[in-house]
Amino acid sequence: MKAVTLAGSALAVPTLVAPALADDKKAATAPWIEKFAATLSAHDLTAFAALFSDNYVNHQLSAAAPPPPGKSPKQGQVAGITARLAGIPDLKVEIEATVVSGNIAAASFVWSGTHNGPLAGVAPTGKALRFTSCDIFRVQDGLIVEHWGMGDLAGVAAQLKA
Repeated sequence: MKAVTLAGSALAVPTLVAPALADDKKAATAPWIEKFAATLSAHDLTAFAALFSDNYVNHQLSAAAPPPPGKSPKQGQVAGITARLAGIPDLKVEIEATVVSGNIAAASFVWSGTHNGPLAGVAPTGKALRFTSCDIFRVQDGLIVEHWGMGDLAGVAAQLKA
């Protein structure tokens, strides 16, 4: 077993990395990871918002994507995805790999689509985009209560400029 430290506490995580390959239909994952990707790919913002607790805490804060003023972290998460869908109206999100232990799961996602709307202040380019994110979720009572993540914003910017 490997030990992973989250927010100062040690968590024993079995080595359970599961690539989402076509021939690996039994990939270890968590229902909320699958729902996260599925609701985004379906562009179902109501179902996406329903994945998060009203007490949701987003630890992924950056100068590049500050939370909207006056919005809760949950509302900020939905607003961020709403903006992303406006910029990439054919967005698809696939699970590349997961690590699961109890109510905590980490996933590597592949996001893809066409830049056919405004995105991060950039007018539509019609370019195909492909980028990744690594996200860690903690779930309580079936809802996501905490999130840590890292998205490839530099990769998106490079693709938009290319």
